[in-house]
Amino acid sequence: MDLKKLLLIPALVTASVLPSSADEGMWLLPLLKQQNAEQLKAAGLSLDIDDIYNPDGVSLKDAVVIFGGGCTGEIISSEGLLLTNHHCGYDAIQQHSTVEHDYLADGFWAMNKSEELATPGLKVQFIDKIEDVTDYVQEALANDTAKSELDFLSPKYLRALTEKKVGKEFTEPNAGIQVEIKPFYGGNKYYMFTKKVYTDIRMVGAPPSSIGKFGADTDNWMWPRHTGDFSLFRVYADKDGNPADFSENNVPLRPKKWFNISLKGIQEGDYAMIMGFPGTTNRFYTSNEVKSRKDVGNATRIRVREIRQNVLLDEMLADPKVRIQYASKYARSSNYYKNSIGMNTAIEKLGVIERKQAEEQVFMDWAKANGKEEYIKALQQINQATDHIDSLQLQFTYLSESLFGAIEFSRVPTNVAPLIDALKTKNKEIIAKELNSLQEAYKAFANKDYNPAVDQKVAKAIFAAYTQDVPAKYRPSIFDLIQKKYKGNYNQFIDDCFAKSIFANDNNFNKFMEKPTVAALENDPMIEYAKSISNKRKEIYDEIQPYSVELAQAINVYIAGLLEMAGGKPVYPDANFTLRMTYGKVLPYDPADGITYHYYTTLLGVMQKEDPNNWEFVVPAKLKELWETKNFGRYAMPDGSMPVNFLSNNDITGGNSGSPVINGNGELIGCAFDGNWEAMSGDIVFEPQVQRTISVDIRYVLFIVDKFAGAGHLVDEMTIIQ
Repeated sequence: MDLKKLLLIPALVTASVLPSSADEGMWLLPLLKQQNAEQLKAAGLSLDIDDIYNPDGVSLKDAVVIFGGGCTGEIISSEGLLLTNHHCGYDAIQQHSTVEHDYLADGFWAMNKSEELATPGLKVQFIDKIEDVTDYVQEALANDTAKSELDFLSPKYLRALTEKKVGKEFTEPNAGIQVEIKPFYGGNKYYMFTKKVYTDIRMVGAPPSSIGKFGADTDNWMWPRHTGDFSLFRVYADKDGNPADFSENNVPLRPKKWFNISLKGIQEGDYAMIMGFPGTTNRFYTSNEVKSRKDVGNATRIRVREIRQNVLLDEMLADPKVRIQYASKYARSSNYYKNSIGMNTAIEKLGVIERKQAEEQVFMDWAKANGKEEYIKALQQINQATDHIDSLQLQFTYLSESLFGAIEFSRVPTNVAPLIDALKTKNKEIIAKELNSLQEAYKAFANKDYNPAVDQKVAKAIFAAYTQDVPAKYRPSIFDLIQKKYKGNYNQFIDDCFAKSIFANDNNFNKFMEKPTVAALENDPMIEYAKSISNKRKEIYDEIQPYSVELAQAINVYIAGLLEMAGGKPVYPDANFTLRMTYGKVLPYDPADGITYHYYTTLLGVMQKEDPNNWEFVVPAKLKELWETKNFGRYAMPDGSMPVNFLSNNDITGGNSGSPVINGNGELIGCAFDGNWEAMSGDIVFEPQVQRTISVDIRYVLFIVDKFAGAGHLVDEMTIIQ
């Protein structure tokens, strides 16, 4: 690079284009020594980098895990005890809950290991090894004459390269070993991750939702916060410490590393780092891409999810069974509904689009000054591709959020052609086989958490909005049937679905299984609906695909240009659910003129927010008793207060939920669970003045476990630093 030409661009402005400021960044662990060593020491880290990540030895990395499919957890004892968020464990808590044993409402605590609850489907993944395989992938791409245009980002293609590199002879004899290659910087760099996956995970403890979700929707993404958002699980292994399916013979995992827990507390300005698995950020977005996110993705999500959530909440509040069935579904939907509202508000308020436009002008000026026409062209192609995609993406997103995502009977089994053929030819062997497959598919669809009456009400509300918002020419073919057979009365069509479909209820399905007919399958309204939605989604997707290829290729070149413009300065890649580290400090913030938010909250705030008539702010009687007697034990602050939550300026996003918050000595001080409302555009642009991570103080976690739950035996197995 010609540094003289680079210096023609003001250094301060250039730095703003790239995601790399002091407390910003989701940094790759293998690059910490190269990119962050001096900054980490200056920020207050007492450890060596090798204590955080050591490719040849044990480090803090080995105590941080992927929890489930989209969260982070940390090992906190030598017996495989795992800490994560309450909302990360929510599916498991709900899975084990019934009206008779309502662990969502009442909480759950195993008083010994025999009481810990096996949780089928839940897994925990440890990262054993991280390797730079950029040269390997790029050489394979260059030599592959049969490659498609998107192979450089394709999970399927990268899986094939992974298998070729490590060989089945490595993965097959090694129980629980998974290896994957993932792209970074838009496909300009590649890393391979070797993971050990444990599947015998047992639920150990969870506070009642009145603690774990205190404040619920109202407080979500907000500060001040007073939520005990944590739950406890345990990883089990076979007698040799290897992953194994559930067995009574399995034993608690003896981990390579677990976190020491600090009771020393926090002060403003203290060093804080977070390790975890951030899901997705878009810090390299152009202004056009930000507009699309705001006006297409977020706006549609806000519109549709509000309709569905209103129906679900009414039904949940009216019936305890429905509340348990839909607790997890409602929580997932609500979380990113409010996130979308906050992001759009922040994009407008903080002028994100205008800032992106200014950054693009800096980039264009640099590219022109350095004769980099390919980078100028790439930016132009991104803008053109997003313009082409927007109208199609709007259709696809609305369809996916509403007729597919919100209405559950869109997922009934539709592959019934083999059964129809077998019935026509009276092939008893195939009929039996296909009926068995259909029964399994029905069980998966009509599981314990599906309520047909609720789905019917949701469907009517969603259809009303869809027909109002989407012109007839853009609708799936099922609307032709509704127009022809029902004179456009979609409510009658929906009622027919729940009266006549073989999937409407157990009675209908069992009758069909006793006497299966071709007519029942060919005329089933739910099958017709599901096929129609699936076909329309594929049709729109196929229209989008050529522009998506153009966009991905242009982004690859554009990011390469940004990296070149950085001139060797550290630049972190966008989050992609791989292990990262972010560092910063415990800090307050000023959200608006005349308002300053303190950096921690206490149990006093829980009592001040209490509202026994509002399900979001109910306080358990036992917690009030502990408050009144000030029975906080060794977990209180020096002034006698009981800490609950605290703030730091760490750079996190979804996927970091449950991540360990660690002090400069490598000790656990909290568990991250949220971001703040004022910086909801943070996935696109880091906001150093107002962007904060909200975490539950580890002292509150231990207080709830010990004093509230009476499960002090769990604290006894931890390594506590006073």
